[in-house]
Amino acid sequence: MNLLVLSSTNDGQFQGPSIDEFFPKAVLFQGTPFEMNRVMIIRVIATIALLVLMWAGTRAMKVVPGRFQSVVEMGLDFVRVDLVEDLLGKKDGRRFLPLIASIFFFVLFMNITGIVPLMNIAGSSVIGVPLVLAAVAYIAFIYAGVRKSPGGFFRNALFPAGVPWPLYIIVTPIEFISTFIIRPVTLTLRLMMNMIVGHLLLVLFFTATTFFFLEAPIAFKVFGLGTLAFGFAFQLFEVLVALLQAYVFAILTTVYIQLAVADEH
Repeated sequence: MNLLVLSSTNDGQFQGPSIDEFFPKAVLFQGTPFEMNRVMIIRVIATIALLVLMWAGTRAMKVVPGRFQSVVEMGLDFVRVDLVEDLLGKKDGRRFLPLIASIFFFVLFMNITGIVPLMNIAGSSVIGVPLVLAAVAYIAFIYAGVRKSPGGFFRNALFPAGVPWPLYIIVTPIEFISTFIIRPVTLTLRLMMNMIVGHLLLVLFFTATTFFFLEAPIAFKVFGLGTLAFGFAFQLFEVLVALLQAYVFAILTTVYIQLAVADEH
């Protein structure tokens, strides 16, 4: 595991994780517009793994599925039933299922790389991926609303019915900021910050373990057992966080679309 690295300075003092870990040096195509660092390579690997998994699980569908097909179908059914159709209904659910399913599994695979040996950093821990996904969710929200009510979507969003007209001076800017600015911003930051914090905590636990075992005085080496135990426990917790953040991102996207296609729009 590449988290277990020397964690002390030259004078033997403990040195914790740094935000610089999310901005590593380029390792491929340096000096070109296509240069790639470690995080970008991890994103490419996660994307290829997702595509291969879905292709292998759906290329030869059988009436009586095997184990691998059953796992893929369970994942897709979870998104279809618990996320999409439950909120959007079957008609709108069929329209937006490919988008929501793609977002869920893409976020999951980007998140889970944070605990994969030799990767150990989430592809979603740098703003590029969360920002693009939030933009996709934002565009889908606008598209759904405009298609449902071409002439009334923005009017209903910015000028809610039943509000006395003088109050629109206050209400309309608030609705604009909360609906069209805060939503994509919070989608981006929620995913990114959870992945950043998780990575920093894992690095802290395992570099502290290395420091206690290799650099600290003998009397303090026993603390390395505690940080090692906390590190492995938190690594299991990160699996739950990866799943939860994929679920939250997908369900919020679905909720925004549901609000856009609601009858009042």
